[in-house]
Amino acid sequence: MPMITLTPSGKSFEAASGASLLSALLAAGEPIAHKCDGKAECGSCHIFVQEGRKSLSKIQRTENEKLDSIVGVGSKSRLACQAILGTEDITVELLGFASGR
Repeated sequence: MPMITLTPSGKSFEAASGASLLSALLAAGEPIAHKCDGKAECGSCHIFVQEGRKSLSKIQRTENEKLDSIVGVGSKSRLACQAILGTEDITVELLGFASGR
């Protein structure tokens, strides 16, 4: 089970491989926006993966198209609802406007 570390809080927790990053964050009690129920339609679960990006599923067309429409996207950007966890640990930056804070 991969360990997920969150910045800026420093909180860490284990999550099941094969789960979406969004479902893992919600299961850990993290307040993260997700208006479209994980369909990559709203972009509200936009996060930055600081470490371990290669352990996540590859970006598919739907996610890539949504990311292209979001302001502030960078090379570390992912939609938490579309990023499926692999087996390696990752570090994720929750963005203030997306994390419900």
